[in-house]
Amino acid sequence: MSAVPLAAPSAAASAPAVGGARLAADGVQRDGGAAPPGRLTARAWLLADQDSGEVLACYRAHLRLAPASTLKMLFADTLLGRFARTERHTVTDADLAGIPPGSSLVGVRAGVAYSVEQLWQGVFLRSGNDAVQVLARMNGGVAKTVAEMRAKAADLQALDTRVVSPDGYDHPGQLSSAYDLALFARHGLKNPDFRAYCGTGAARFPAGGGRTFAIENTDRLLSGTYGVRPYPGLIGVKNGYTSHAGNTFAGAATRAGRTLVVTVLHPRSGHNSVYEETAALLDWGFAQGSSVRAVGRLVDALSEGGTRVSSSGAGPHAGARGSSAGGGPGGWDVLGGAGAVVALGAAGAYALRRRGGREASSPAPSPE
Repeated sequence: MSAVPLAAPSAAASAPAVGGARLAADGVQRDGGAAPPGRLTARAWLLADQDSGEVLACYRAHLRLAPASTLKMLFADTLLGRFARTERHTVTDADLAGIPPGSSLVGVRAGVAYSVEQLWQGVFLRSGNDAVQVLARMNGGVAKTVAEMRAKAADLQALDTRVVSPDGYDHPGQLSSAYDLALFARHGLKNPDFRAYCGTGAARFPAGGGRTFAIENTDRLLSGTYGVRPYPGLIGVKNGYTSHAGNTFAGAATRAGRTLVVTVLHPRSGHNSVYEETAALLDWGFAQGSSVRAVGRLVDALSEGGTRVSSSGAGPHAGARGSSAGGGPGGWDVLGGAGAVVALGAAGAYALRRRGGREASSPAPSPE
């Protein structure tokens, strides 16, 4: 594994980018301090301060890539609080119809009543597409939920993200970026319920007939499984894997009163490399203290007083937005400066089969 080339500030793209021009430039972006870890293989990554939103370092922050289950953070940003945690829903066969084949499942069963809290635990701990589907149906359906997620992404100014399904499954055209996923994580961590769910290590899940079974968080930096050491101070957030997307991860940790958020997409080697590279970036960020200067920032949501980013002309991500994994579309129609997207297909697109593999946190023998 060779070091990723470090870019000079002059390498920034000519058009403004969401969060700052340097975030659209190629090569590693950082200003001051020691060089970031040199053995990173991820196709894109970003490290930022949770409280200030300052981006401390990044690599291809706006590169559009398949997000896998990290997109569930946007699902949670959109729907958390829509239902009371104690509200109960008895699942029907219709609720579970159309779950894409090969999906990761927590084990939701028709005829069993689940609390909203248990369904969210299924989403965060086991990345269960069945739990996602039930919550989406409770919300009025998959198509309505996708439309609301698109609107939420626009509000967060996550202009790289294109939502096709609420679970991150590998549908053609479903894309996000290291920058946008950091926006989703940062926004979610401000919500106490989001923070509690993503930091839960294990729970009991209904099996029907009054029985329950144990579920464990598939975030290996949290659980310390499959040869990964738990990361000190980790507070979440979400992992993902499909055969098309590879491994994706968004994490956050606190040390000495400072919280850093990091996203790592598509490392090129090793089942655990997404966790190892995340830990290396967090270690680097905490070690730098105040010696590094921001190369950009995570913008605020429009609904929270954020300044609208223009999407006119060459667009906010010039030089970065045309690339994607798996031959996804290189250009997109946009409605208005907030970046609300034109629909990518009818609601039936949710049921399309992805391009192989299963949704999990890494290519392990069993779903995670």
